[in-house]
Amino acid sequence: MNALLLTEYLKLELTPMPEPEIGPDDVLIRVRACGICGSDVHGFDGSTGRRIPPLVMGHEAAGEVAAAGADVRDLRPGDRVTFDSTIYCGQCFYCGRGEVNLCDNRQVMGVSPGPYRRHGAFAEYVAVPRRIVYRLPEALSYEQAAMIEAVSVAMHAVNLTPVRLGDTAVVIGTGMIGVLTIQALRASGCARVIAVDPSEERLALARQLGATESFTAPAQWNADLAIECVGNKDSVRAAISAVRKGGAVTLVGNVAPTVELPLQEVVTRQLRLQGSCASNGEYPAAIKLMAEGMIRVDPLISAVAPLSEGADWFGRLYRREPNLMKVILRP
Repeated sequence: MNALLLTEYLKLELTPMPEPEIGPDDVLIRVRACGICGSDVHGFDGSTGRRIPPLVMGHEAAGEVAAAGADVRDLRPGDRVTFDSTIYCGQCFYCGRGEVNLCDNRQVMGVSPGPYRRHGAFAEYVAVPRRIVYRLPEALSYEQAAMIEAVSVAMHAVNLTPVRLGDTAVVIGTGMIGVLTIQALRASGCARVIAVDPSEERLALARQLGATESFTAPAQWNADLAIECVGNKDSVRAAISAVRKGGAVTLVGNVAPTVELPLQEVVTRQLRLQGSCASNGEYPAAIKLMAEGMIRVDPLISAVAPLSEGADWFGRLYRREPNLMKVILRP
């Protein structure tokens, strides 16, 4: 099969590789669409330490079943599917609590932080455990389905946040996860969703997809909750300042490994700070909301291109070419 291999940092090559072997509980998937995630772009130059060459990246994907292991009896070749990016063990303390995103033995598709190397879906085929595979409705194209992983991340952040009907929410950062979070907040009953981003262009898209107001600079809105989707000192401080006393702040962005917190403000205003990691069982709800049109992803897809053009598109994203949000590659 052909795969887009990170042979060294800043260098991707379309390379022939062996087709993945599957075990009795695995599914072999013919990849039809795979999105370039921001984390892939950050890992492209080695700055994150989680994409160690040689590696096939890619974890936002959808396709069709090519083969199923001996113990997989509910999926057949040709079935349209997607899969979670997190492979959990099902045996550890956290898996026993249903917190599979915190699994002690967690692996992520297309990631190689050192302890493991898990090739991803920028390839014609990928093998995954049956337990992370989900059927796709006919209402979703493969390109749309490649966005389910990102939608599930946004929905997980909202699920962790104490949202009440009619609440006012602030979303700091309106990149892809931020705009999906805005839609998830509206679907959860927030009556007022304020988008904050320095880019007027991104704010226009945020308003198109559900933000009731938008601002290029943070302020004190006395909101009930804020979700931070950038991950640096200024954006975290902006999220904390945006909420009322007793409000909640959920942190999704993690660009900076450490940030300085206004501790006294958090303590004396009795704020709740919550981290949000990946997703934990939100896939079925994400698929349903997308299929019903309550969460829209088409406006976020900037381009669809063959896998053979992947190196070029990575370069364009890495150089931060304007007007690019999500690029989908088709093996």
